Amino acid sequence: MGLDKWGFQTMIAEDFQDILGVFHQVQPKLVILDISLPYYSGYHWCQKIREISTVPIIFLSSASDKMNMVMAMNLGADDFIAKPFDMELLVVKIQASFRRTYEFNQQEQQLTYQQLSLSVLENELHYHQQIISLTPNETKILAHLFVHAEQKVTKEELMEKLWESEAFVSKNTLTVNMTRLRKKLADAGLSRAIQTLKGIGYMLVMSDEND
Repeated sequence: MGLDKWGFQTMIAEDFQDILGVFHQVQPKLVILDISLPYYSGYHWCQKIREISTVPIIFLSSASDKMNMVMAMNLGADDFIAKPFDMELLVVKIQASFRRTYEFNQQEQQLTYQQLSLSVLENELHYHQQIISLTPNETKILAHLFVHAEQKVTKEELMEKLWESEAFVSKNTLTVNMTRLRKKLADAGLSRAIQTLKGIGYMLVMSDEND
C-alpha cells in the first residue's frame, strides 16, 4: 500500500478465509478493510474483530455511498475513506486513530459523572452493574462529554477532538458515531443521557428518567 515509507510496519493478509486467524497471529494496532473481499465481505470481518477487540478499523473502499458508510460505522468501524484516495489523507487518518486510541494521558484513564464511570483505556462505560463496551471513537466522544458534563459541547469541538481537523471529516461521520453510542446507552437504560442541543451540539446530563 506504500505506508512503509511513512514509518508504518504493514502486513497484507493472504488467507481471506481466515482473516480472524491472521488478526490473532499478527495482533495489529490498526486494521484497514475493503468492503469487497474474497469469501466474506469486510463487513463480516469488521463485526468479528469488534467482538474481540477495540483496535481501530478503517474502511478503504470505492463503494463509498452513504448506505455503505453508515453500515461500516454501525458495525464498529472508526473511519471510512473513499477510493480513489489521497495517501496523505490516509496517513493523517491513521495517525489520528493512533492518537485517540493509544495516547491517552494518565489523568483521563478513569472519568466519573454521577452514577457513570468511564474506563478510557478499556473502552468501557460502567453504570450500576452494567458494563457497556465502546469503540475508541465512542470512548473519545464520552470522555469529552464527561469533562464538560452539563455543559454544551459543539459538534465542531467533537469533530476536532475525534479527527484532529474538521477538514477530513464527512458531515455524516459524527452523526453515525453518536447514533451508535446512543443506542448502546439506551439499551442500558440511559436513553436521555446525551441531550441534543438543536443547531449547537450535545450535552451529557443525568435526569430522573436515566436513573
